[in-house]
Amino acid sequence: MEAEDPAGTFAAFTALLEDSAEELYEAAPCGYLSTLMDGTIAKINTTLLDWLGLERDAVVGRLRFPDLLTVGGKLYHETHFAPLLRLQGELRGIALEMKGAEGRRMPVLVSSVVKYTSEGEPLLIRTTAFDASDRRAYEQELLRRRQEAEQARAEAQAAQAEAERARRQAEADRERLADALAVLQQSLVPSSLPEVPGLEAAVHYHTAAPDRLGGDFYDLFPVGGGRWAFFLGDVCGKGPQAASLTSLTRYTLRAAALHTPEPAEALATLNSVLHERYAAGGDPRYCTVIFGVAEPDADSGRTRVRLASGGHPPALIVRADGRTDFLQTPGGLLVGVLPTAPFTTARTTLEAGDTLLLYTDGLTEARTGSTRESLFGDEALHAFATGHAPATPQGLVSALTGLLDSFGDGLDDDTALLALGVPAAGTGPATQAPR
Repeated sequence: MEAEDPAGTFAAFTALLEDSAEELYEAAPCGYLSTLMDGTIAKINTTLLDWLGLERDAVVGRLRFPDLLTVGGKLYHETHFAPLLRLQGELRGIALEMKGAEGRRMPVLVSSVVKYTSEGEPLLIRTTAFDASDRRAYEQELLRRRQEAEQARAEAQAAQAEAERARRQAEADRERLADALAVLQQSLVPSSLPEVPGLEAAVHYHTAAPDRLGGDFYDLFPVGGGRWAFFLGDVCGKGPQAASLTSLTRYTLRAAALHTPEPAEALATLNSVLHERYAAGGDPRYCTVIFGVAEPDADSGRTRVRLASGGHPPALIVRADGRTDFLQTPGGLLVGVLPTAPFTTARTTLEAGDTLLLYTDGLTEARTGSTRESLFGDEALHAFATGHAPATPQGLVSALTGLLDSFGDGLDDDTALLALGVPAAGTGPATQAPR
C-alpha cells in the first residue's frame, strides 16, 4: 500500500479553502433564494436562475416566490405552504413545480426556514430547491408501469370472466342439446314395451355419444289376430339425417306390418320406400333390419316366429335345454340400396324357457383390444350366450348389458338389444322397460 503524500493532501485542502462563501452559494448544486416575509425575492443564486432561464435583475426585488411557481403550485403555496411555514417556522421536502422561461416546468423539492430577529420577530425566509426532474420521471415511469400492470390485470380478469361466461354458456348449450337429443331419441324408439300375453320381453339401448343421435331402432306392437310384430335395425350414418331415416323406417315398417303379416313383404315395402325416397334422388341411404312376427299359442304354450332379415346379423336363440343357435335368414340384402331386393322368411318355434335375441352390430363389433382387429365377434357372442343358458329375456339382456359396460371405450357404436321369450313353466310373462 503506497504511503499518502502529505504535501498533496495539504494542497487539496488549500484549494477548497480558497472557495469563497459567495462562490459556494452561487454555484451550489441546488437552488437558494431568500425572500421577505411577504414573499418578495431578496436574493437568489445563479444555479436556480440558470435552471429557470431567468435574469437576476428581472427577479430580485421584482418577483415574489409564488411568481416562480406554476398555477397549481402557487395555489398550494397560498393555501398550505405559507400558512404552515408561518405556524411552524420551517417546512422540508415539499414537492412543487417552478416555471421557467418559455413556459418550461421544473419539478423541485422545496425546504424553507424562517429567520427571526433577536427579539423573535420573523425577518426573512430562506429556501432551498432541489431539481426533482429525475425523480419525477422515475415516479411517472413507476406510475405508468403500475397503470399498465393494472390494465393488464383488468384485461386478464375480463378475459377470464369472458372465458368463464363462454364455458358456462357452452355447458348450458350442451345441456340443452343433450336434452333435445334425448327427447328426439325417445321419439325414435318406444318409451316402453307393451305387455304381450304368453311372452316376456326385454330391451336395452346404448347410445355411444350423448351429444349425438343414435342410428339403432326397435319396436314391438300388435298387428291383430293375436299376432305381434317386432323389429330391430340400424340405419347408416349418425345425427339428424340418421334420425330422419330412422323415423321413416320405423313408421314404414309399422304401416307395412298392419297391411301384411309376412316379414319378407314388410321388408320389400320398406326397401321400395327408402330407394324411392333417397337412392332415386342421388342420395342413397340404407339400413339393416330384422323383422319378425310372433304368434303365441295359449293352448300349447308355444310361440311361432317368422323372421326376415335385410343385411342384419342373425337372431340368436337360447333354448331351455342350454343349446344356443343362430337363426340364419339367407339372401337378405341391405334395405334401400337396390330398386328390388329378395328377402326370405325363416321360421322357428319358441318352447317354454326359450329366448330369442335380436341385436345390432355395435355388440359384435365392440373392441376387446387396442385395435379394430380385436373385435368381440359372433363366436364370442355365441359362447357368452351359451354360458348363460338357459336364460330369460330379462336375464339375458341384463347379462349382455354388463358385458357392454365391460367394453369401456371399446364400445364406440350404438347398440340395441331386444329379447323375446316364452316364460318357463310356473312363471308368468313379464316385460322389461327400455334401459
